[in-house]
Amino acid sequence: MKPKIGIDEIQPYQGGKPIEEVQRELGIENIIKLASNENPLGPSPLAIAAMKKAMSDVNLYPDGNTYYLKQDLARHLCVLPENLILGNGSNEVLQIVGETFISANDEVIFSESAFVVYQLVSKICSARSVIIPMLGFDQDLESMADAVTDQTKVIFVANPNNPTGTMVTQNQVEQLVEQVPNHVLIVFDEAYCEYIDRSDYPQTINYISEKGNIIITRTFAKIYGLAGLRIGYGISTPKTIDFMNRVRQPFNCNTLAQVAARAALKDHQHVKESRELNEKGKTQLYRFFDEIGLDYVRSEGNFILVHFDTSGQEIADLLLRKGVIVRPVAGYGFPNSIRVTIGTTEENQRFISTLEGILQIT
Repeated sequence: MKPKIGIDEIQPYQGGKPIEEVQRELGIENIIKLASNENPLGPSPLAIAAMKKAMSDVNLYPDGNTYYLKQDLARHLCVLPENLILGNGSNEVLQIVGETFISANDEVIFSESAFVVYQLVSKICSARSVIIPMLGFDQDLESMADAVTDQTKVIFVANPNNPTGTMVTQNQVEQLVEQVPNHVLIVFDEAYCEYIDRSDYPQTINYISEKGNIIITRTFAKIYGLAGLRIGYGISTPKTIDFMNRVRQPFNCNTLAQVAARAALKDHQHVKESRELNEKGKTQLYRFFDEIGLDYVRSEGNFILVHFDTSGQEIADLLLRKGVIVRPVAGYGFPNSIRVTIGTTEENQRFISTLEGILQIT
């Protein structure tokens, strides 16, 4: 049995190693995971309480329309419920974009060193990936716009980008939106947007009512601490959302995810503390990297791309044997780098101490 054309070229997505897997394979305890950009504070206490209350209803199918979560999100974002689609993580929303709008031989534009799912979606849809070189560690939106042809269907822009942590500004986005024709969808992947507090961060939601070709994806996996529940969402025009809902699988967001997301949205203190912890940890790690002379990319997310004079995979493997899980990023074009998630103060110090010991022997 042969798969669809292009499927055999796809490499399965490899996430950060789970703690349980490292325990099983290496037989070590006291492991910390700084590999998958999860919230070190964990989920909101309100989300935990909401899930406990809903546990007795998991024998029933979830609300397939995510009605109440859409109502809460709409108020939170100042949009209409009809502007929203919920997904089993924002990854599913990205895949729904492909299944709904991308046909064989269409062109899909995205940056090199961008989130791997963009290329995955393109290949699943038998589209042609048009990969735009980075400007240093930044996405080149001007070249993305210049690359548009009559065959272009979608442009993916991660903001901030993973794994570099860099962001594109309001002015850059405005120029892109003005230049790109209406037959091309622009998808802004804003998984880490809640960590950003800059006046020049693009207010992309404002474009939804002005343009018919904008989709925004966001997630509850990062600052809201619900990565294990898999829930994210998309924002666009009611017409675009209607098309996407025709492709969306029924009951794609489970009951616990829905109630936890609703509660997490209301826990402003948890979001505030998560953001503050991230900024504190960022300063802690920057100071260490500066002191020992390691190059790194200043990040707008909850992770940092760090460069070495040797293989990033080797550094990651040595850290792993000491019980510290980080992410090698050779697959993103950075063979001598790792991506480290910003953890708690104690987790960051464990990473620092372990890395210091490793660098003395490599």
